[in-house]
Amino acid sequence: MRLSQIHELPGTLIVVEGVDGSGKSTQVALLRDWLVSAVDEVIFTEWNSSRIISETTKKAKKKNLLSPRTFSLLHAVDFADRLEQIIVPALKAGFIVLADRYVYTAFARDVARGVDKNWVRNMYGFAVNPDLAFYFNVPVEVSLSRICTNRAPKFYEAGMDLNLSSDPYESYKIFQSKVIDEYEKMVDEYGLIKINASDTIHSQQVLLREMVKQKLSEKGMRL
Repeated sequence: MRLSQIHELPGTLIVVEGVDGSGKSTQVALLRDWLVSAVDEVIFTEWNSSRIISETTKKAKKKNLLSPRTFSLLHAVDFADRLEQIIVPALKAGFIVLADRYVYTAFARDVARGVDKNWVRNMYGFAVNPDLAFYFNVPVEVSLSRICTNRAPKFYEAGMDLNLSSDPYESYKIFQSKVIDEYEKMVDEYGLIKINASDTIHSQQVLLREMVKQKLSEKGMRL
């Protein structure tokens, strides 16, 4: 399984993970701007963005048609396409690849939905092992508060398909707490680098840049 082995490709794969409202997307955007200012070879990819499957997934989600396993399979197809069409070619070319969510999102969300842990992990066993995988940890109450600044929790985001609660806000807290529990287990299992997402944006970004600099230096690239 590629995911359990250090890859030997010349490029560098950097992954950010965390529940919605953790601030990971803000941090990877800042990291991307910083890297682009220093080198040209930077590629960005995000969860559920494959041209061949993402629209199908979005339409099914709007109609609330997805069972937990169907949800898992669709995202696996999306990931497989992006891995082979974007991520691996970029790494072979020596590029830095920034991924807003990676296989760990499936490992956290799908298992929290009741899908078998080993089944999900085996399905993504073809994935390339990241050089750095950051997990932005935040209390579920903070996550919900940040999301509600602009909108209400979405149906699947709140785990409403699981009948945890008729109240979407309460359902969100129950479901996302389960997701956080799965992420916490992966810190040791996969060596995720835990970042305090309640810290200031600046402090988090300084920490990320230091670790990215060190990793790129190890691979012979200096910023």
